Amino acid sequence: MAKIVMKFGGAALASSEQIQEAARKAIAEKDKGLDVVVVVAAMGHTAKEMKMMVHQLTDDVSKRELDAVLSTGSQLSSALFAIALQEAGYEAVSLTGWQAGIHTDGMYRQARIDYIDISRMEEHFAQGQIVVIAGEQGIDEVHNITTLGKGGAETTAVALAIALEAERVDMYTNVDGVYTADPRYVPNAQKLQEISYDEMLELSNLGSHIIHPRAVELAKKFQMPVIIRSSLIESVGTLLKEEVEMEKNLVVRGVAFESDIIRLTVGYDAFSNASLADIFTVLAENRINVDIIVQAIIDGLKPTVSFSILKEEFAEALRVLEDSKLSLGFSFADFEIGLAKVSIIGSGMASNPGVAARMFDRLRRENIPVKMVSTSEIKVSVVVPQDDMIQAANALHDEFNLEQALYI
Repeated sequence: MAKIVMKFGGAALASSEQIQEAARKAIAEKDKGLDVVVVVAAMGHTAKEMKMMVHQLTDDVSKRELDAVLSTGSQLSSALFAIALQEAGYEAVSLTGWQAGIHTDGMYRQARIDYIDISRMEEHFAQGQIVVIAGEQGIDEVHNITTLGKGGAETTAVALAIALEAERVDMYTNVDGVYTADPRYVPNAQKLQEISYDEMLELSNLGSHIIHPRAVELAKKFQMPVIIRSSLIESVGTLLKEEVEMEKNLVVRGVAFESDIIRLTVGYDAFSNASLADIFTVLAENRINVDIIVQAIIDGLKPTVSFSILKEEFAEALRVLEDSKLSLGFSFADFEIGLAKVSIIGSGMASNPGVAARMFDRLRRENIPVKMVSTSEIKVSVVVPQDDMIQAANALHDEFNLEQALYI
């Protein structure tokens, strides 16, 4: 029997009424004759409340115990969801991550899925049950509970769909699809019918919080179709796939932006002490994401390397660098706050030169200074003052005529 995986985030499960509405969506798919897997995140502010309770007890909690605590949030969601399905007259069962056969590495709070044993889920399908799985979690090789960190439920949903050879993943969110920009801040933003994995990956990495990059990467690797749709209203949504139709021959198909960017600069007394490989290896080993990188080697000045980092990872990055200062050989570290990143994305950019020049010219005409630049085949990102972020996003959306493309 064909299978479908449905993922619901915490905002879609914040009340009993919302859980019942989400359950009705799962029932509708079951009534089509599909085997249905539902992946749920923790409800609302459950994770924050749990962390507060932990920190009332200690400021030095072990990562193992913290994962054990945090895993209960999505377990609660899954049990309540299964109860709602049962009350509606449908056979359903809730499973924790380890009961669902999700095996991970041993990196607490940021675990990665190693493999999934689908045998128990198949047994429940044979009994005609809807399977509701607690997202964001699994079990390591020594049977400790692990959590997957940001994007964990979305990544779980895609990984399960791949393991089960499902038809697709439906991601239910608080938006009705992917737009050319965030419509809350760019009034002329338009919805996309389709978007490529590569474009969605760039949007996700560059500030769009609709779906986590980890989930997009996994979907792309295994060519798993994903539909982004609303948990609040009935809508077609936006389909993620490998190749898409180019609406009205748009070269740029989206504008993304992200606030609270910090520029961290590390300086060396001599070029011989500087090793980009060493510094970024240390950061990577601690799973700290670095984005735009600029190295400066100028005669008469101390060499430096600057990189952008999210505000939430800043304290951990400083700690890691300070702990490794002797081995890395740098003499000082400095930082600049009050920055934002604004990006344009489009698969058509690879074969259309001059896009970056148009971007820089429009920002110049808007009197918005550019502090850092990063490019790839399908995106250009700039770091600008945070106070100019929304103006820059709207100006670039206008510059590339994204409001003229009507999507349904």
